[in-house]
Amino acid sequence: MSLDVSPELLAQAERGPVDEADFVATVRDSLPYAYKTVEALAARLPHTDAPFVDDNTPPTDAERGQLLRALASNAIRGSLERHFDVTLAFVNCHNVAAFRHGAEHDAAYLEFTSLRTQLLNQKPELRNC
Repeated sequence: MSLDVSPELLAQAERGPVDEADFVATVRDSLPYAYKTVEALAARLPHTDAPFVDDNTPPTDAERGQLLRALASNAIRGSLERHFDVTLAFVNCHNVAAFRHGAEHDAAYLEFTSLRTQLLNQKPELRNC
């Protein structure tokens, strides 16, 4: 299970639309490493002229699992992007980047998410991540 959902939030979902702030709070509490990683990237981005900031720190297995769960879910990833006003990109099990919102067609984003970059970021120790 990816998220620890409170009975109140589950009841909200059963009734209809969910408040995104409540959902983001659940993500923060359930996947703290993933949340803090995105939060830190979003905080760094406005202070650079670079097109993106990334975190390539090898996480523990548990932390890696949080990143994978957060970034593989459209709902979780999208809510984090909206909450922090960034566009996220993910190369492998630990290299996540934050781009300015709307950067999906910029050269730096296209290069970061390219087939070439994916191949160049392959390492034997990441085979099972």
